[in-house]
Amino acid sequence: SLASTAITCFTRGLDLRKETEDVLCPANCPLWQFYVFGDGVYASLSSICGAAIHRGVITNAGGAVRVHTLPGQENYPAVKANGIQSQVLARWASSFSVTRTKSTALEAVGQPVSTARPSTGKRPKKPLDKKAGNKDCKADIAFLIDGSYNIGQRRFNLQKNFVGKVAMMLGIGTEGPHVGVVQASEHPKIEFYLKNFTAAKEVLFAIKELGFRGGNSNTGKALKHTAQKFFSLENGARKGIPKIIVVFLDGWPSDDIEEAGIVAREFGVNVFIVSVAKPTTEELGMVQDIAFVDKVVCRNNGFFSYQMPTWFGTTKYVKPLVQKLCSHEQMLCSKTCYNSVNIGFLIDGSSSVGDSNFRLVLEFVSNVAKAFEISDIGSKIAAVQFTYDQRTEFSFTDYTTKEKVLSAIRNIRYMSGGTATGDAITFTTRNVFGPMKDGPNKNFLVVLTDGQSYDDVRGPAAAAQKAGITVFSVGVAWAPLDDLKDMASEPRESHTFFTREFTGLEQMVPDIIRGICKDFMDSKQ
Repeated sequence: SLASTAITCFTRGLDLRKETEDVLCPANCPLWQFYVFGDGVYASLSSICGAAIHRGVITNAGGAVRVHTLPGQENYPAVKANGIQSQVLARWASSFSVTRTKSTALEAVGQPVSTARPSTGKRPKKPLDKKAGNKDCKADIAFLIDGSYNIGQRRFNLQKNFVGKVAMMLGIGTEGPHVGVVQASEHPKIEFYLKNFTAAKEVLFAIKELGFRGGNSNTGKALKHTAQKFFSLENGARKGIPKIIVVFLDGWPSDDIEEAGIVAREFGVNVFIVSVAKPTTEELGMVQDIAFVDKVVCRNNGFFSYQMPTWFGTTKYVKPLVQKLCSHEQMLCSKTCYNSVNIGFLIDGSSSVGDSNFRLVLEFVSNVAKAFEISDIGSKIAAVQFTYDQRTEFSFTDYTTKEKVLSAIRNIRYMSGGTATGDAITFTTRNVFGPMKDGPNKNFLVVLTDGQSYDDVRGPAAAAQKAGITVFSVGVAWAPLDDLKDMASEPRESHTFFTREFTGLEQMVPDIIRGICKDFMDSKQ
C-alpha cells in the first residue's frame, strides 16, 4: 500500500500484519520508554519507532519508516545508538528491520497520532532501573486468561499479545509489579506464579509459550481457585502489597461467578474484569447471570470493569488498563491493618479510676478506634467494662460504622467497683472474641487498668494469646509493671505501655495504632 499507517510510540513489530509495511512514527516519544532488542535486526518485541531512531532512520521528530518482517534469530545484541540503549535477548520467534521509505507525495496520508505526552522537562534523564522496575506500581497481579472454546485459538493468541503488552508497560521488576498467569478453561491451570519471573522479558517469553487449552469457560471456578491458591507467601506473594486478579473474558462465563467474587473479596483480592465481545441480544438467553460483571468485581463503581469491543487493534487499551492497575489508592478490596482487624477494649471501671479519669480513658479508646476503617466487611470494635464483674458494652457485630462505634464509646457509663482483671480477660476471650474466631480479621485486645488485680492475670492472658488474640496492656497510676508484662503478648516490651497520669494516655495513641499495624503486617495475612 502507498499510504502509511500512523502508529504510536509503543507499537511493536509483532503488532503489524504484513511482510512489508510503511508506518508513520509520532514526534516526541519519550526515549526512556522504548524497549528495543538487537541492532539492525530487531526482535519483533521491539518498539518500531524506537528501533527506527536507534538505527538512525528517523530522529525523535518522528516520520515515515518502512518495516520488513524477518525470521526469528538467537542472541540479539545490546548496542547504544542515537540515545537509545538496546537490550540483549537470547531468542525470539520473529524479527524486523527498518529502512527509510521511498518518499512519495501520497505517503503522508495517515497523519501521526502522537500518544507521547509533550516533554515537560520532568522526564527522568536515564532509563528506569530495569531490574527494580516501576516502584510506583507495587502490585501482585494474576492475569486470568480465557482459554475456552468461546475464544478459540486465534483470538487466544491476540489475547496473549495484549496481556504481553500490558505486562511490558507495567514495569515489572524486583521492586515493582510481579505477575503470574492462570488459564481458565474446563479446569483452571496456574501457568506461572508471581515468584517465577521478576524481569519483563522472562514474563513475555512465558506468556508467548502458553498453549491454548480449550473447554468450557469455567471462569468462576478459575477465579475461586486463583483467589485461594495463587497469592500464598510460598508462591511469591508479598506482604502488604495489593493483590489483583485481572479476569479476561471473551463472551460470558459458563459457570456461576458470583460466589467466586465473594471469596476473592474475603481474601482481600481486587478483581478486575476485562470483557471482550459482550454477549449480543440473541446470546443473552444463554448467559446464566446477565449482571455477572457487577457481581464479581471488587466494587461495582465502574473502576474495576473494562470493555474492549474486539481483540483487534487493542494497543490503545493497554495504557488506560495499566494506569488502573497502578492506582493503589483505588484498590478498595486490599487487606490492610486499617480494614482487617478486630480490636476489643477491656476497660477498668474500678472505683480508684474516678469519673473524670474514666472520661479520659474513653477518649483514648475513641482515638484508637477512629484510626480504623470500620464496616461490615472491614475492621470491628468491641468494648467490655470490668470491676469484679464484667459488662459487654457492645460486641463486634453490634455496630458497623465508625459514627455508631464512637457514639457507643461516648455513652459508656462508669460502673465503679473492685478489680478482677484475670476474670475479665477470660470473659472477653470467650464471649466477645469467641464468635469471631473463624473470621478473616486479626484479633487484638487492649487492656486498660489503673491498679493491682485481685486475681491471677497470667493464666487468662496466656489462654487469650493461645486463642489467637494479640494483647496490649496499658497501665496507669498504680498498675504494677509485672502484671502489665504478664498480660502482654511477645515481645513484651513493645506490647506494654505505662503512664503515671491519665492525661498521659493521649500520647500513647499513635504507638498503639502503629503496634497493631506492625503485628498485622508480621502475621501471615
